[in-house]
Amino acid sequence: MSWFKWDLNLKIRLMGETLFNMLFWMYFPFMTLFFSDAFGKTIASMLMTVIPLVGIIGGLFGGYLSDKVGRRPTMLLGAFMQSAMFALFALSSSQWIEYIAYIGVGLGGSIYTPASSAMVADITPEKDRRMVFATFVTGKNIGAVFGPLLGSIFFIHHRTELLWTCTLVTLIYSLVILWKIRETLPMKAILPHESYTMSKVFKEQWHNFGLILRDKVFAIYILAGILVTVAFMQLDMYLATYVKEYVPAQTLFALKNWSFSLSNSEIFGWMLGLNGLMFVLLVIPVTKWFEHWSDRNVFILSSVLFGLGMFLIGLTTNIWLLFIFTFIFTIGELSRSPVTQSFVSDYAPEHARGQYMGASNLQYSIGRFFAPLTIFLSSWLGPIEVFGFIFLVTLISAALYVKLFRLI
Repeated sequence: MSWFKWDLNLKIRLMGETLFNMLFWMYFPFMTLFFSDAFGKTIASMLMTVIPLVGIIGGLFGGYLSDKVGRRPTMLLGAFMQSAMFALFALSSSQWIEYIAYIGVGLGGSIYTPASSAMVADITPEKDRRMVFATFVTGKNIGAVFGPLLGSIFFIHHRTELLWTCTLVTLIYSLVILWKIRETLPMKAILPHESYTMSKVFKEQWHNFGLILRDKVFAIYILAGILVTVAFMQLDMYLATYVKEYVPAQTLFALKNWSFSLSNSEIFGWMLGLNGLMFVLLVIPVTKWFEHWSDRNVFILSSVLFGLGMFLIGLTTNIWLLFIFTFIFTIGELSRSPVTQSFVSDYAPEHARGQYMGASNLQYSIGRFFAPLTIFLSSWLGPIEVFGFIFLVTLISAALYVKLFRLI
């Protein structure tokens, strides 16, 4: 389905979310350093552990709201909350208020996301969902590639102006949602009006969440996703440690008396740059390559390719081989991205699609929590053993996907 045939809801949101993600990546990578300078490393590290927990709560609550009151009201709540929190951050003269505002921005985004994903599924034909989700992933990763480059200038030297820009952009986007985005919650999912107290909302949400996790197929999906996320997170964890400790500075190009060399930290930067650039340029083409593959085969291929690419990195310190293996594991990583949301969209009951979308995010939050285990293991094990452990994790996830689709 070409972009010109998209529903207006999708076109508006693609442009708005791409712009917001660009701004997000202009401040997000620098927040740990910002709070470390403000509170000290020890306190900052404890404070930052709160963020994923808030994300889990916000995601589940956003999914619940999107199924009960609608996608559009939930997205409006999340977007207006983000705008208000950015304004509070820009006006604040207290480090604690800045921290609360930062949590508020993350909570708003967590509430918004399940409703946004559910809306895509509501108005996109099943055969086109992978490509539509792939396009949204591309927009998201444009921000991830270029945002930190711009943020290194604007966040460091013009932080207040950047925060006011985020406030204005999210406010305008919120108003566009209010004026132009229509509700897409399926009519048969809309229940008669009920009065809700806060305790009733949390009790019902907890009950629904329990039902989702007791869904054996979906529980296996979450477990497999947790294992894959543990592997994916190694780009920022053990891979960085390996390159820093074991990969020497090397010459990338040499021509007669001229040469171009990279230090080990620069080699790591180039590997991450290649990973990010591939996400921007290749998500849509790779999604088209695998268009006729089943979700099952894409999940299995993704897990095996990523684990294999990471394991091969542990066998070499040659710069060109490192780039080739980065290419391999990135193909595995990006082939999976559009399929995850497409799978949940197809699998979830129509009346609970938002809640399943919110519960699906548990795999990323829990995976990020366990990902530092490799750093712990590296104190006793060598690179081959640690990369072997990462490969084993992805193979187990592939086996779980085999079991999952047998049950389906």
